[in-house]
Amino acid sequence: MELEQIKTEALQAEKAALDALAAAKSAAEIERLKPEILGKKGALRQLMRLLGQIDATLRPTAGAIINEAAARVESACETRLQELRERELEARLAAERIDVTLPSPSRRVGLLHPLTLTLREIERIFVSMGYSVATGPEVETEYYNFDALNIPPDHPARDMHDTFFLAPGTILRTHTSPVQIRYMKSHHPPIAIIAPGRVYRVDDIDATHSPVFHQVEGLLVDRDVSFAHLKGTLTEFLHAMFGKDLATRFRPSYFPFTEPSAEVDVQCFACRGKNAECRICKGTGWIEVLGSGMVHPNVLSHVGLDPKEFSGFAFGLGVERFAMLRYGITNIRCFYENDIRFLRQFAQRW
Repeated sequence: MELEQIKTEALQAEKAALDALAAAKSAAEIERLKPEILGKKGALRQLMRLLGQIDATLRPTAGAIINEAAARVESACETRLQELRERELEARLAAERIDVTLPSPSRRVGLLHPLTLTLREIERIFVSMGYSVATGPEVETEYYNFDALNIPPDHPARDMHDTFFLAPGTILRTHTSPVQIRYMKSHHPPIAIIAPGRVYRVDDIDATHSPVFHQVEGLLVDRDVSFAHLKGTLTEFLHAMFGKDLATRFRPSYFPFTEPSAEVDVQCFACRGKNAECRICKGTGWIEVLGSGMVHPNVLSHVGLDPKEFSGFAFGLGVERFAMLRYGITNIRCFYENDIRFLRQFAQRW
């Protein structure tokens, strides 16, 4: 085989490779062509096998011809690859171009739940009055939930709580009052706290009841605390929640952990007692909103405080009930159904 024949075949293989590169439409196609035109099985590299068929003195020249052709093809391949990549990048940037002068699309932001709004307002009012917020476990022992609160095992009040039992002596708390016991055991008076949180009672779901709901318990313990302090505190709180023009009243009641005890009512803000058919107050002119009383001496003794030295008051309210009154909601199930139409009504309330 002559040197000229090697040169001719090298030029032909080079031209075929360059034509294939020029015809490629994408960088991915170039990547697929690389092994075919530059690999060991490519036409240019296969010419190396013909070197054994020519004179030994001509082999270096023939090899140089083949290598130079391969180098030109490799250079052309990289140039074409870079060209196609730049073209593809420009096309993608043009397709994804954002006109920053256009108005931004409207976006719906998350909203606070009406129960969260109500709870935050309750906390804000009491914190402004000097109270701290305390929390405790939702899985409780019977001791903290009942015994330490002056509700012994045979007390009929235990039946009223309709308790979820998880194991002997372990329950889902039926109120947040256990937080008061835990707090008094670890803190010395003066104590002024509220204890918000979820509570659980076995109950049928209807317009005003749910087996899971939220409570806020309050506690103040110090020397010389009287019922007048309780009445002044709760009256100020209710005025802050519902308006100073609404009257309040305290009615005698009974709770095992307070003595004396009182239910607290506010004047009906819908009819002011002037509509015998009012659906909110049932024509009475008053709405019951919370229970309260002076901390029972036995409760103070359970936490190691001397009832002769310290006294205090406690109160409890349902967050759902306050939210229903505050926003005019008649069905407690609305809070838990996640209906966006209902929740969207509170968009401007925070």
